[in-house]
Amino acid sequence: MRAYGRGKMLALAVGVLAAATACTGPAQTSPAVTQGKAGATGAASPSPSAPPPAVTRQEAAEAVAEILPTDDVLRVESPVTGRLLLGTDLVRDGQLALTQAAFESTGDRPPRYAWGSPTLYVPRFAQGERAPWFSALATRNGQPTLLTFAKSGDDWLLSSAAQLLPGQELPRVRLDADGYATALTPDDKTVTISPQYMGPVHASVAETGSAGVTAGLLADGPYTTEVAKQIATDRETAKKDGFSYDSIFSADNWPVYALRTADGGALIQYSLSRNTSTRTVANNTYIIPVPPEAGWAISTSSVRRSLKLTEVHQYATAVPPLSAPAAARVVAHDGALTRASGE
Repeated sequence: MRAYGRGKMLALAVGVLAAATACTGPAQTSPAVTQGKAGATGAASPSPSAPPPAVTRQEAAEAVAEILPTDDVLRVESPVTGRLLLGTDLVRDGQLALTQAAFESTGDRPPRYAWGSPTLYVPRFAQGERAPWFSALATRNGQPTLLTFAKSGDDWLLSSAAQLLPGQELPRVRLDADGYATALTPDDKTVTISPQYMGPVHASVAETGSAGVTAGLLADGPYTTEVAKQIATDRETAKKDGFSYDSIFSADNWPVYALRTADGGALIQYSLSRNTSTRTVANNTYIIPVPPEAGWAISTSSVRRSLKLTEVHQYATAVPPLSAPAAARVVAHDGALTRASGE
């Protein structure tokens, strides 16, 4: 791993658990792994002629069964130092910032998760694939959550986690005869939004709503057009109160993961950052309130000149095939404030 070998990580995690069980109770057990549950098409009998994939379902199952329980152990409140460092050695990409914030915002008391049995979606990558990944659907504290794991060196790390939204269903993932999924290339043109454009399209809709050039590509909802309406309202309110206000979404350089669905569309997983800034322009009070969720990062209840907030959001979106165009649906989301500063 980045700082420790996987064996040392597990040994340290077990030590942390032993020091904490007296006051916290046992950690969650390692989740079993299932195949072909809701959200996946049934796989036919194995094909003896298929070439061996770069990532096997067994390897993916072992990674999940190792990472999730280890993450839970490290979240146990204890006097053992270094849990944040060890916890961030299990994650990458958007999950890195979210994990750091989970520890720092709670005084090293991040929430613990009870994980259910995951269903794996492992793309059939050819040998030599430079950036392999796979996904898993599991309940987290009883809520279906889509996870994506990506390889970093020799180790698997959690890259993305998005909880299924109320009223939404995960589209069925297409599986081949051996039970493997298909990953779409970034420039795939068989779907209404190519994976490489998913982040920028979502960012545009979240900022401009139904008025922008991307209007209609994403369905209305709390993480698309409603965000844009709230930004417009907050900007107008700030202007009246003597402040400048802006809130920008960005796709950054985080990876995008796309699986072929049974209808020929795609299930695309991606992350966005949101940077919101408020500045004193004509307000003579020089009081910019610090929101409660940023209190862990800023010790005062207000700042005088400027306030900057950074959030990380992770999504899963069902994108229709180009043969049956329709608005893409955000089906899963998770996110949090990861940084705040003021002066």
